[in-house]
Amino acid sequence: MNEERYILFDQYLQGELTVDEKANFEKQLSEDQEFSAEFEAFQIAQQQLENKFGIAAAREAFKENLMKISDNHFNKNKSKVIALKPWNYAVAASVVLLVGLFFFNYTQKPIYEEYSEHEQAYFTERGDVNTALKQAEITFNAHNYKAAIPHFETALKESKTPEVQYFYGISLLEDNQYKKAETTFEELRSGTSAYKYKATWNLALSKLKQKDYIGCKEILRTIPQDYEDYVEVQILLRDLR
Repeated sequence: MNEERYILFDQYLQGELTVDEKANFEKQLSEDQEFSAEFEAFQIAQQQLENKFGIAAAREAFKENLMKISDNHFNKNKSKVIALKPWNYAVAASVVLLVGLFFFNYTQKPIYEEYSEHEQAYFTERGDVNTALKQAEITFNAHNYKAAIPHFETALKESKTPEVQYFYGISLLEDNQYKKAETTFEELRSGTSAYKYKATWNLALSKLKQKDYIGCKEILRTIPQDYEDYVEVQILLRDLR
């Protein structure tokens, strides 16, 4: 896909094409399978851009980079005259980001770090807690997962609750102790606590972190639509296609 085609796609979506240009564009969509597939991919990439950054902000941020790209790309192709309106620079600025977003999302599989935003642990707000659990909370919330593990293990010997198990499992996962993490999540998954589907989600993330994409998808498909973060489930399933 090239820059000129990106701009054409954006012009169509922004309603900037003339009646004849729009008719020709839609005719090509219906007749050219490759063109249609590229347009669909562009729409998905643009939607992701809008969701993650806000397209107006992204365009503004990339204007400076665009000027360099314009000099290197458009000017060296002097046999092709491309009349860019002033607003085209803002449009093409988003193209710069979309190119990277497109290739990142469609030539690579999703990675664990994109989905591993863990909620913080709050045990001490509930009154008296033992020293080990307090230290587990502090180290977990500081993202010092390796240090949190022995504190969780001590706390679990005194009181084995689904909540403590859940955060213990995340600590194990972050420390790449996959077997122990998955055993913990499987136990929660087979139960009926409020952490049942949170554990299932993190079990899927464990597979993702290990690049077991098939296993990840199989687990994700067991999560029901009433799960509070089901949108994330759908997004990851889509990115695993």
